Amino acid sequence: MSMLTFRELLGLDDQGQSGFSRRSFFKQATLLGAAAAAGAALAPTASAFVLHGEDPEDEIPHASNLTPGDKSILIAAEIAEALAVTTYSNIIHRSPFFQRIPDDDQNYIKAALQEEMSHYALEQSVTNENTPFEEFFYPKNMFHDTQTTLSTLVTLEDAFIAAYLVGVRNFSTTALRVTAARIMGIESDHRTLARVIGPDVAAKDGGPILFVTGAQGFKERIAPPNNNGYERTLCWTKISQAVDALTPFVDKDAADSAGFDTSKKYKFNPFTPKLPSPHGEFFSYTGC
Repeated sequence: MSMLTFRELLGLDDQGQSGFSRRSFFKQATLLGAAAAAGAALAPTASAFVLHGEDPEDEIPHASNLTPGDKSILIAAEIAEALAVTTYSNIIHRSPFFQRIPDDDQNYIKAALQEEMSHYALEQSVTNENTPFEEFFYPKNMFHDTQTTLSTLVTLEDAFIAAYLVGVRNFSTTALRVTAARIMGIESDHRTLARVIGPDVAAKDGGPILFVTGAQGFKERIAPPNNNGYERTLCWTKISQAVDALTPFVDKDAADSAGFDTSKKYKFNPFTPKLPSPHGEFFSYTGC
């Protein structure tokens, strides 16, 4: 699928190209040993998320009452979440370093997988559409070279944070904006998690990893693990900029340009998520 078709699919063909080009987005990270950016699920029904006594028509966004802009953001978010699920799943099942990091680090990654699937299921329940992309490309040696894996993971989470902040900025309703902020907070947790793992990587797997490269292309120390006072927006103000960042993961020509491995595609396999704690379940769009 061409870049133009991808943008048209999301109703973005009239928004123009991002000033933060996908070529520079990935080239800088690749030069420093990493590259990447930024998701039919067995989705919970939207009505399951309403607290007893609330009016579903007031509380729940539906495909029928989304604005075109709302839908574009949500479909882009579904693609991103499908990509996130595919990334965490393949780290667990393919990356040699995973079995040699401490149990708590492994559990962090397993929990992140469930959380990303929950985000996808929630978004799919609102749009009533599945992600239009179910197979993804990745940087070369993505799941075998630990430095590439962790830098790519940080880059992805940087991009997801910025994309949900676009939702906070541009969604048409308070309910959707609050939900975007709630998901963005979890993506921030995941970004920190990816940095925490670095020092625990065994020497056999290239560890300890003390630097990672994120979406901005800068090589940063992993200490302190949460090195932000404020989340980074990447200067994104519209969802087309997030789409530009996603394109190399879904489009072969863009993947080639970004230096990705186009000899293999990784399939998104949806499942019914089970969140680590019932206290963290999604109860309603009001944020309860």
